[in-house]
Amino acid sequence: MKSKALKISIWVLATLTVVAYFYWILPVWGMPFNSQRHGNPPLTPPWALECWLWEDDVNTSDYVDELLAGYKENDIPVRTIILDSPWSLRYNDFEIDTSLYKKPKQWFKKLQDSNYRVVLWMTSMVNSFSKDANIKDSKDWYQRAMDNGFLVKSRNPNKWWKGEGGFIDYTNDKAMDWWRGLQQNVFDLGIDGWKLDGTATLFWNQLGPIPIFYKRTSKGIMTTRTYMDHYYRDEYAHGLTQNTEFVTLSRSIDRGFHPEGFAPIDASPVNWVGDQKHEWVTDEMIMESGGENVDIALDGIQGFESAIESVLKSADLGYNIVGSDVAGFSGKTIPARLYMRWTQFSTFCGLFMNGGHGERRLWKRTEEELQVIRKFSWLHTELVPYMYHYVVTAHNGGKRLQTPLKKGKYHYMFGDDFLVAPIYMDSKTRTVTLPKGQWRYFFDDHKLIDGEVEIKRDFVMDEYPVYIKEGAIVPMDIKRSYTGLGNGDSEGYTTILVYPKGENSFVYHHTDTVGESTISYETTAGTLRLSVEGTKFAHLLRIHSSKIPKSVSLDGKLLEKEVFWNYDDQLHKLLVRNDNGYGNGVYEIKY
Repeated sequence: MKSKALKISIWVLATLTVVAYFYWILPVWGMPFNSQRHGNPPLTPPWALECWLWEDDVNTSDYVDELLAGYKENDIPVRTIILDSPWSLRYNDFEIDTSLYKKPKQWFKKLQDSNYRVVLWMTSMVNSFSKDANIKDSKDWYQRAMDNGFLVKSRNPNKWWKGEGGFIDYTNDKAMDWWRGLQQNVFDLGIDGWKLDGTATLFWNQLGPIPIFYKRTSKGIMTTRTYMDHYYRDEYAHGLTQNTEFVTLSRSIDRGFHPEGFAPIDASPVNWVGDQKHEWVTDEMIMESGGENVDIALDGIQGFESAIESVLKSADLGYNIVGSDVAGFSGKTIPARLYMRWTQFSTFCGLFMNGGHGERRLWKRTEEELQVIRKFSWLHTELVPYMYHYVVTAHNGGKRLQTPLKKGKYHYMFGDDFLVAPIYMDSKTRTVTLPKGQWRYFFDDHKLIDGEVEIKRDFVMDEYPVYIKEGAIVPMDIKRSYTGLGNGDSEGYTTILVYPKGENSFVYHHTDTVGESTISYETTAGTLRLSVEGTKFAHLLRIHSSKIPKSVSLDGKLLEKEVFWNYDDQLHKLLVRNDNGYGNGVYEIKY
């Protein structure tokens, strides 16, 4: 009897396993057939590494103008503006609602002339009912698209958070001709990207109350996971045919709902990690469904700490340029210290995206927030040349921008040279675990610290737990004095931070022109030999040095002190300026 019961138990378990696999694991996650999702990240254009801005309370051109004018007046850098929903007449007809965004041709051109990049929110849905759009009832439009075979087969429209609709059929060439024709309306305005929101995860049929994660396309049955890959890949690929620097902003990891990642890595130039609340930690999240508020208990945490976890999980999975909505997407108010600490974390992420609900006009918030967020927004912008190096290396199958560490809670390497230990609680105190090697605290780098040690200390609000490795070479683009790494006179030069130790090299991939240069150095007794080879460029060397040099020469010729170089004895920095006038680019510094 026991043997029979055991056989029955094994049979039941095996049956349940097979059912679970074909019901959920295969169609939703695609496991284990995910090799196609592990291509190298694409080449994210340098502009997308700069600061993004958006808000989700007042979606109008007038408010965008006010927001951008205020950021410019207060000298806070913004390169990209996202227009979230609703901006179209209905979802997704790609017709701009001119009651919200007036004179779109002139307005979009004005943004381009002001050197802004514009990204529009979209999904893969053709709606029969659009909850918050200008045209709410679109049953006839939806039905025509369905009758023409443009939409994936469905008995009834699928519900989603913006209403009801059908999924565009990416396998149907005629559907794509129609869909791309609609999109051309905004491509002709010169847009720079899509924010691809997550409707593809809702690709399913209903069997009574039970979702079945398969639907019929023109080419046969398709799983949810396969449709997701079509959505992210096809929209990115088509965007590149319209604009060679086009990007898509898509989800990577979002609280574990898709452990394999939402968007395929090779179609992920820029990623964010879903929606968090304006809170440090949230045990329960309120989600809106069908117009009713429903309490949904979720595993884990949904505030700032959730964003940190998801960014690091994304990096561990292989995504490269990842970030979150600074200060969180939703909630009543944004606590001041949370806004500042979230900004600081985002400074050391590939994507810096300040946006969501809540007051984003920093000049209407506290003076401390304005000062701190401005400083770190500029620091992120200054680090673009450093970050772009890891865009190129990741694309070529090498090092990615963020590497989570095993020791230290939420510790990670930002490139090869920065250790970051995010402050994830409302406290100035943080314990930092330094790896092997030698390090300096980035915001006061006088002291050399041996690694393999724990440091517990307070971090004031305009500083952050970031340590730079001794030996580092860091190219930066500095135009302001907020971070203390240069000033307005630094503009037009690439500033190169150097912390000499032994020997090292760094390939600088130019972000403003085509070309690359190799910056390298070696130290011997009493001499630092540094070379800049490859594409020539104007540069400022900012070399950490405990004492003033006896001489500085370039290509065998002595450089005059106070003309071409000087030494700051308070900061312990040797500063060398070069206006692109050099031959071999070999510096020799003698002590």
